[in-house]
Amino acid sequence: MIDFQASTFLLQWATGGLLFLWVSSKTRLIGLGFGWTTRITYLVIAGIGLVVGVMGDTLWLREISNIGLLMATSFALLVSIARRKAGVKGQRELRRSRADRVSAMLGDRDQIKVSNTVTIKEFPPVLDLIAPAIGTFGLIVAAVDAAGSIWLSVARTLVGAAFLGAVSNSMLLGHWYLVQPGLSRDPIFTLVNWTGLLWLPELVLLCIPTGMFSVLNGTIDDNYNGLLGWFWVACVLATICLVIVTRMALKEKEYSAVMAATGLMYLAILTAFGMDLVARILLDA
Repeated sequence: MIDFQASTFLLQWATGGLLFLWVSSKTRLIGLGFGWTTRITYLVIAGIGLVVGVMGDTLWLREISNIGLLMATSFALLVSIARRKAGVKGQRELRRSRADRVSAMLGDRDQIKVSNTVTIKEFPPVLDLIAPAIGTFGLIVAAVDAAGSIWLSVARTLVGAAFLGAVSNSMLLGHWYLVQPGLSRDPIFTLVNWTGLLWLPELVLLCIPTGMFSVLNGTIDDNYNGLLGWFWVACVLATICLVIVTRMALKEKEYSAVMAATGLMYLAILTAFGMDLVARILLDA
């Protein structure tokens, strides 16, 4: 059994999301604006989690960790803004290669020039690892403080954080293609693949006793005659189906396929959160 706390859940969400921001930003393909949007989103989520934790069942090591995450994320955001003129390497190389192709078609390679040199250092993606590292400490503390098996509680908390972060960032990145239409599909493929990979350990950990099988067989009463247990099963199946369909959509060449994939990931967020959150509430000690 676990002791569900909203402050821990919100810290999970922010930690996982910031971790997968690093996974995306280290490719040096995505514009800095995506990082700004994502950091601000998780700053709000983590901030709400801090308020909920301080006003409710306060666990000070978790709250201090949350403060550290907020500070590290804010620092990374400020550095990124300060170095915005440097852009990102992959984006500059893409513009240069396109300019070269246009020049070649026009028969004058000197007609269009795009500089590939910058005088300002780029934003170092490693800064995006600091916040999730600090957040992980708080999640481990919260998991140990919860009731039940320590190793199972820690595993569920950390895997759940990564799972929620991957699916949330997949949707956020899908919208960024409207801003950066020439962006390679590799970054969103990576996030969708991670969502699918994390689905299995998330499912297994939630089924290990005392787990969701106890809800399905009636050992744990969900107060709705088993309806919530079967709703959880539907969320589990729907999540992996949506991941598979999203991958199929992204393989289509048309640009609209990315928008279709984004819409599918909207639904995947709902089902993935149902998969994680419903289980945690039902297993709440």
